[in-house]
Amino acid sequence: MANIKNWFLSRFPALASRDFVLFLSGQFISVIGTWMQATALPYLAYRISGRPMDLGLIGFAQTLPTLLFALPAGVLVERWDKRKAVILFQSIMSIQAFGLTYLAFSGQILIWHILILAFIYGSATAVEVTARQAMLIELAGKEALPSAIALQTTAFNLGRVLGPLCAAGLISLTGSEGTVFLVNGASYIFVVIGLFFAQTRFKIEKKEEPSEGMRHEFKKGLQYIGSSSVVLSAILMSTLLGFFGIPLIQQIPAVARDVLQPLLTSEPLIAARTSNLYTAQGIGALTAALMMAYFATANKSSTLLWGQIVFVFPVIALGLTTSPSLAFFLLIFVGWGTVVQLITMNTMIQVRVPNELRGRVFAVYFWGLQGVAPFGSVLIGWIAQTWNVQTAIVAGGGVCLTGMALVRLFFWGRERSRIKAG
Repeated sequence: MANIKNWFLSRFPALASRDFVLFLSGQFISVIGTWMQATALPYLAYRISGRPMDLGLIGFAQTLPTLLFALPAGVLVERWDKRKAVILFQSIMSIQAFGLTYLAFSGQILIWHILILAFIYGSATAVEVTARQAMLIELAGKEALPSAIALQTTAFNLGRVLGPLCAAGLISLTGSEGTVFLVNGASYIFVVIGLFFAQTRFKIEKKEEPSEGMRHEFKKGLQYIGSSSVVLSAILMSTLLGFFGIPLIQQIPAVARDVLQPLLTSEPLIAARTSNLYTAQGIGALTAALMMAYFATANKSSTLLWGQIVFVFPVIALGLTTSPSLAFFLLIFVGWGTVVQLITMNTMIQVRVPNELRGRVFAVYFWGLQGVAPFGSVLIGWIAQTWNVQTAIVAGGGVCLTGMALVRLFFWGRERSRIKAG
């Protein structure tokens, strides 16, 4: 038994930290609720309006705060107690979910309500994600950081599989999306409780130094990014993914209702089909997260390349099919490729960046991934509204393919030349 435990901890060293396990357990329950809401909310919005553009606007409202707040948050979280910051913003997310609950149960919910509450949720997320990612090293330690990132992503993507299934079941059982929002609001309590008991044992206290001002501190982070071809290229590729890739997934309710719709259907069947497509993506994502947790020492350059290939070609194929079964199959690969890219880029950045710059550099990465997404969401929604959803998906996938190839050719070629010269 001891040998099995030792083998398990050697493969997943972050689990040796009691504090990380406490956090991860609460986070897992919260993530299930988050994905339940992420499935029910666009389904509800599209049921109300039937306009793909509204799905883009919701994505815009939810990700616009990242554009506005993520970069200053990178400086601020380095001055705050990160554990307390995560508790605060998780609590705000819970209040937002309870607001949706009230509106849904009262029958008063409209698109503008959803947009406002999506903006509130996005505002909390813009700061919370940066604080949470910077906190991982304080819970698990630097040696176990790649394992902690992969395990957190595994929990996130297991919730991505379970959340849509639970959402579809609750909507079918109760006939109201409000039940989903209620469960999500309650789920945040678990991560808050976990963090109340967890301790940041690996926290390195910063030396008291006179503040140089937020602008100067942020500039130092940008200078570091500019000096590292690997970090800069990862941020640029995350920006491509955030602008053209992730907004495509926001159109899943339109794909389920308009592209894959059979001759005879009903709202429960459409809800189930929407849930199935999200679940397919979650299955691929969970598989990727487990693989990345197990093979934490794999070559990051080749791993990222495989993630990009497995993401972009199935996305393009998704825009060319009207078969529900093929769409389900393709979304498994899309989910796999997305998560492999995200974990690899996150790890490449965090293991290279000095402790004193981690919050600032990660904030720029997160800004690249999510800060540009509002405009990507509106663009993809506009293309889908003006032409059709399939055109939007093929166009977005094609731009991702071209952009990723150009970044690899330029930056990674420059890095190889630098290594040979050195």
